[in-house]
Amino acid sequence: MKWLELVTVAGATLVSALVVVTLYSLGVRLTAIAGDTTAARPRSVKYLAFACFGLCGLAVLFGLYLIIPYFGA
Repeated sequence: MKWLELVTVAGATLVSALVVVTLYSLGVRLTAIAGDTTAARPRSVKYLAFACFGLCGLAVLFGLYLIIPYFGA
């Protein structure tokens, strides 16, 4: 068995999962901050939250692109 490839895939899986979870939780936190009426700039925070959700969605779509054989070359 090729152990280096296994470690590489495990590392890539761990990093990508951490990125997706971090982006989603940051988006949720920024949405909560934007909903606060005492926030100084709720509009810019809301746009930043939407950007985090969008990047999270793009990461998920890229993962699906890599997994589904129909889209591969």
